[in-house]
Amino acid sequence: MAATIVVCPRRGAALPAAALPALRSATEVLAVPGLDAGAAAGSVDWTGTDPAELADGTVLLVPAGHPAAAHPGAVPPPTGHAVLDAVAVMDRLRSPGGCPWDAEQTHTSLLRYLIEECYELYQSIEDGDRTELREELGDVLLQVLFHARVATEHPDAPFGIDEVATGLVDKLVGRHPHVFAAGEQVATAADQDRRWDELKRAEKQRESSVDGVATVQPAVALAAKLTSRTAKAGLPVDLLPAGDDAGAALFRLAAAAQLGGGDPEAALRTAAREFEARVRSAEKAAAADGLDPHALTAQDWRRYWAGP
Repeated sequence: MAATIVVCPRRGAALPAAALPALRSATEVLAVPGLDAGAAAGSVDWTGTDPAELADGTVLLVPAGHPAAAHPGAVPPPTGHAVLDAVAVMDRLRSPGGCPWDAEQTHTSLLRYLIEECYELYQSIEDGDRTELREELGDVLLQVLFHARVATEHPDAPFGIDEVATGLVDKLVGRHPHVFAAGEQVATAADQDRRWDELKRAEKQRESSVDGVATVQPAVALAAKLTSRTAKAGLPVDLLPAGDDAGAALFRLAAAAQLGGGDPEAALRTAAREFEARVRSAEKAAAADGLDPHALTAQDWRRYWAGP
């Protein structure tokens, strides 16, 4: 009986492991024209023939999205196969003959895009926009792929996307012994959170409860993170900043929200975006009445202001 195997469009040489039995017993391997499936495969001019009509022992390689890929019994590519495509495209862009702009970038020059893309992803989640969420996840993935590709060119300590992924896998497995190792059990998410911190401290050999806190993050998020870390270390709340200046007062508000189980960064963003929406609504209403929204008086603002 013939078999159909679905492969990545631009990475035909990467075949799903589930295809091995069919390939081992194949008498002929065919691929549709244009598919990068390696020299071992012959070519077949696909005209819509049912794959089941192919001779017994024939294996047909088709790209994802090809009509034959929907045939019952077709072996699908492994989950994540498109990431190989993304890696290949990034490599092409960065390599000689690729894109001049991509070739000039460094880790430092890409920093602004990393921050921007993360904020855009954050906003898509806030807005509940599924289409934007998918696109922005792709843009964040691009930043990971780009930095990993740049890292391969370091003269002394090169690494690439495989080392990045391997390090991530090792970290996830090592910090989830209740999932990947026999014996240890975790009953609740809170238990796992505490266990994660214990494993992380041992792994990083940290000397302070605030080691590893990224000080470049937004100030409200930074205050919340420092509060969370020190609370876990048993720091009394009366030792939090207690000055009369604006910074200390803002820190205390962020700390109170964090200790109360909230997210002060998200709370402040929500208030800021609601304020932005009211400003735009007032300006739009004023413009509808023929006023210049850039020259409103205090009385005009109060007249068109919506909400409390």
